[in-house]
Amino acid sequence: MEPRAVEPLEAMEERLRTLASLHANHFSAHLDAVRLRTGRMTERIRMEHPEAAAVLAFTDPECTQILMVRQWRYAIGRETLEIPAGKLDPGESAEDGARRELLEETGYRASVLVPIFRYHPAIGYSDEVIAIFAASGLRREKALGDEDEISRVEILSVDQVMHSLHEGTITDGKTVIALCLYQSLKARGALTLFHGAP
Repeated sequence: MEPRAVEPLEAMEERLRTLASLHANHFSAHLDAVRLRTGRMTERIRMEHPEAAAVLAFTDPECTQILMVRQWRYAIGRETLEIPAGKLDPGESAEDGARRELLEETGYRASVLVPIFRYHPAIGYSDEVIAIFAASGLRREKALGDEDEISRVEILSVDQVMHSLHEGTITDGKTVIALCLYQSLKARGALTLFHGAP
């Protein structure tokens, strides 16, 4: 049986018109009417979201201790344990945003920052992109930063975080991806620049 040819991306375009939109706090949500390739009409939710940056920050030269934050997540109605992260400001680079968010949320500044991955956390309905960085050479510059969002900063071992992942007590996607991908890259020797950080 011959493999079916892949259609060009232009043939996959679905949007026909926007039925309703909501704009608030740098986010936009749209309800679109779309025509599928089969000709059937349906509706899609589409969210326009600013790019964000997240930081897997290690507090020791051996990269065995991770800086984490606890914060209340309104949508799921509970506090979560995550790596520091946040939206980029207009015109801000992902690296600058990562450094700023790390300082604002934890009070720490990093001397070494290495990009490890960019991904779409909700690709089915949002254009959001999160850039993940690994950080080392941390120095404390101020007390807890964004007290409106962050209730506590914690330092946990990689083993503790991995145990929490396997238990299901850490369910934040960027945290899971950052730690697992970092360990994979490290095992392949793809993050050699990160070692020997001050």
